[in-house]
Amino acid sequence: MSDEEMKAELDRLRNENAALKKGAVSVYGMGRFPVTLYKEQWLKLLAMSDEIRAFIAANEAQLKAKD
Repeated sequence: MSDEEMKAELDRLRNENAALKKGAVSVYGMGRFPVTLYKEQWLKLLAMSDEIRAFIAANEAQLKAKD
């Protein structure tokens, strides 16, 4: 990657990061990258928690656990 391409990528990432800082909530430590969602997205996900738990319970044998 050339210096010009790296500078362009760095500028793009800085702009993306600035946009994410406006009202979003990030959770770190779940994987390699943070999970960043807006308020409405978190509320929708949290409202589905019973369904997610039921899916995990119903598919326990097929799902892997991180050790």
